[in-house]
Amino acid sequence: MKVLVDMNLSPEWCVTLAKYGHEAVHWSRVGARNAPDAEIMDYARDNGYLVFTHDLDFAAILAATKANAPSVLQLRMQDILPAAAETIVVNALNQFADELVAGALITVDALRARARILPF
Repeated sequence: MKVLVDMNLSPEWCVTLAKYGHEAVHWSRVGARNAPDAEIMDYARDNGYLVFTHDLDFAAILAATKANAPSVLQLRMQDILPAAAETIVVNALNQFADELVAGALITVDALRARARILPF
């Protein structure tokens, strides 16, 4: 799976996700650090990435635009470093792989992962 890691998450996530066979790039490597979320969404959609973020704005953009892509994986935990959330995130990527390919918002926290199919 191709994952675009948002600015609000550590670039360490790229190394972590690569361990599990995912192609991951941090936004700071492909775009302006101060780019608006809509630009990040456009880049992800146009280049076949899902957005991995800690930011609620991406879900709001999906709702407002009724878009069916890109998929978004939203991490909703206090400790968002790979050392704390690696297993939870990787499990969600595996559990919801089909949904992410089709278009979904996956919200992950310490207790569970939930999927909403796009558009909504």
